[in-house]
Amino acid sequence: MHRVIIYIAAICLVALSGLSTVGQTTGNAIVSTVANATDERYRIGFQDTIEIQVFRHPELNIRQTVSPTGTIRLYRHDKPIVAACKTERELAQAIEAAYQVSYLKNPQVSVMVTEQKSQPISVIGAVEKAGSYYVSRKMHLLEILAMAGGPNKEAGTRMLVARAGTSSNCQLDNQASSDNMELFNFKIRDVQEGKKSLKMEPGDIVSVLSSDFVYVYGNVTEPGQLAVREPITLTQAIASSKGLKSATDKRDVKILRQRTDSLERDEIVVDLKAVEDGKAKDPYLEPNDIVAVSKDGTKVIVNGIVKTIQNGVPGIFSRGF
Repeated sequence: MHRVIIYIAAICLVALSGLSTVGQTTGNAIVSTVANATDERYRIGFQDTIEIQVFRHPELNIRQTVSPTGTIRLYRHDKPIVAACKTERELAQAIEAAYQVSYLKNPQVSVMVTEQKSQPISVIGAVEKAGSYYVSRKMHLLEILAMAGGPNKEAGTRMLVARAGTSSNCQLDNQASSDNMELFNFKIRDVQEGKKSLKMEPGDIVSVLSSDFVYVYGNVTEPGQLAVREPITLTQAIASSKGLKSATDKRDVKILRQRTDSLERDEIVVDLKAVEDGKAKDPYLEPNDIVAVSKDGTKVIVNGIVKTIQNGVPGIFSRGF
């Protein structure tokens, strides 16, 4: 009988040990989930409008816009408080700490962002509602496209996303680095069908093209983008750009072609003189090709194209969108 009791007790101990392990594992999973969720909380940015309320002290309640330096000022407190890049709760805690030093005992503060103006994503081109969209969470390209009403009747087959500088607005100097420009190329149908996606970042510019484009860069009379509605060759693209400038090395012409599912571009060197002399084939261009009649590196060339796309953004504000 005693052996049976001891045996049952041993089983119970093992079971309890297992439950403890399971509970610990579950607890760790919950902590991990909460931590991941915390990372997705909205962080206050420059030019956001926030509302601050101090419990039982209505004279300290304030509605204020975050300054270009990322700070706010409080009643009865001399020093500015850094607000940029904090969550609402983190800023509330910072304000509580500031008031507790010399003014209030155990203050209770709540903070709410009432206007989010720090994380715009611009949508231009052949969409129903072009404009600047302010977002409070991570969004995918398809979601932004839907917010803009989707492609309109003038849309072609492709869309570009230009990403200039930092992927976050949480820099107190509010400066974007021009060394990190990227250009993403998508087929509209692939995005609509969920085959391709991209997590958007503050400052991204989505350009829905009204037709396919190739870009001619460098020593041509009129560099820029060319709308392509039917196949076009290298020499036709150069001719559409009003030809080469004088003293241009015709052997130094490159076609930069983006690889599938990659930001990398292959460099295809073409001897334009050999093409003109009939000794080499005149290659057909593909949508989003960059014809580089220049000795500049790929990075410099792509940065130039991104800046061209950026130049189309200010106009959307003056047209009443």
